[in-house]
Amino acid sequence: MTRKQRRLRFVLVGLVLLAVAVGLILNALQDSISLFRTPSEVLAQAIPEKQRIRLGGLVETGSVRKEPDGVTTVFRVTDTAHALPVRYRGLLPDLFREGQGVVTEGSFGSDGVFTATSVLAKHDETYMPKEVADALKKQGHWQPEKK
Repeated sequence: MTRKQRRLRFVLVGLVLLAVAVGLILNALQDSISLFRTPSEVLAQAIPEKQRIRLGGLVETGSVRKEPDGVTTVFRVTDTAHALPVRYRGLLPDLFREGQGVVTEGSFGSDGVFTATSVLAKHDETYMPKEVADALKKQGHWQPEKK
């Protein structure tokens, strides 16, 4: 085997090993990747049960209620066109309130209710999560506050 053939063989083996490593990394990260969806997008697509997604929009006015256990909160997330029920067990962010922009992360159960494992709220009067703002702007429903 010539020197040139050995070098080519070494490069090809290196590329194969690199491809295998990238494939293993992507496979391992697949469970932790969650895509952002609005309620309208969720209703338009068939999201399988237990698939982790990020659901974002506004907390629907008049929809927030505490369950009798005192820890679980049920509310509806809307993009002003459609709304979906969300159940969250835990402490909500201090800035969580009706009409507020939120992003929830979790999955849908067999009852069709989105079970959130985390809830993120905007941090001041002028900020809304970029993905939520973009989705609402696309529908023509959200305008930034002017000061």
